[in-house]
Amino acid sequence: MTSYISAISIPSIVAAVYTIIDLAKTAVGDSEKFKRFIPLIATGIGALIGVLLFYTEPSLIAANSLLTAIVIGAASGLTATGTNQVVKQLSDKTTSTTEGTDKSESE
Repeated sequence: MTSYISAISIPSIVAAVYTIIDLAKTAVGDSEKFKRFIPLIATGIGALIGVLLFYTEPSLIAANSLLTAIVIGAASGLTATGTNQVVKQLSDKTTSTTEGTDKSESE
């Protein structure tokens, strides 16, 4: 049972960091300074969540040491940034494909 719980800890951290960064982007608006630091902020938030899990619920994170918990959390934060880019790129391709179809039909 604990192996299943520790297996979902990383996707849970990714989802939490993704949500926090998305809320922060909404609150800040289209600030270019903030957008530049999103990967660094996501890494820090993920590392912080890893440390919190290590000290509060060690069975939820598959880490034997604090350093391992920090690395797992930081990597999960970077994964949230990558997930955001995948969603962004896929939505851009869908939009450009739809626009291209509409454009060719109108000619």
